[in-house]
Amino acid sequence: MNPALEHLEIARSQLVVVDVQGKLARLMHDSDAMIRAQAILVQACRLLEVPVTWAEQLPDKLGPTVDELAAPLAGLTPCAKSSFGCLGDEALREAILGGTHEGRDQVLLCGIETHVCVWQTAAALLREGRSVHVIADAVSSRSAANREIGLQRMREAGASISNVEMALFELMIEATHPRFREVTKLLK
Repeated sequence: MNPALEHLEIARSQLVVVDVQGKLARLMHDSDAMIRAQAILVQACRLLEVPVTWAEQLPDKLGPTVDELAAPLAGLTPCAKSSFGCLGDEALREAILGGTHEGRDQVLLCGIETHVCVWQTAAALLREGRSVHVIADAVSSRSAANREIGLQRMREAGASISNVEMALFELMIEATHPRFREVTKLLK
């Protein structure tokens, strides 16, 4: 099946938040909008019971995840990594591919930087046979050009490019979903 035609399913999905940390996150192109989109995405995924894995790149050097994501990620523990891609770290790899996430083969990706850590994570997931859905309004790079190149490369590799609203409506399928009102309230 063409990956662009595949719809997200709650029972098959998980969200991976990549390295939205400290001063670096503030240097991203359109960082405020990106962080708002990430906060909505994390909150909605948690409402929909889509598991969330949260990665931090060398947190002792780059600092903690930005404050705006503290409440949406409350109760979860970040996974520290030194590899650029999330699957390069064994504990993070296991968190995403195994354990309670086994069978969750649709991976929504958000974070920074699009052309480095998000791209390398997407490529590794695609090599593992996972369906990758990059949430375009929830990823960025320091320059708009690098962001676009990262998105283009992921699309060419077979990832689906989506956005927060599109992904959440796909997950809910219809307006009768029991969390529809709560999720749409986040989007307003």
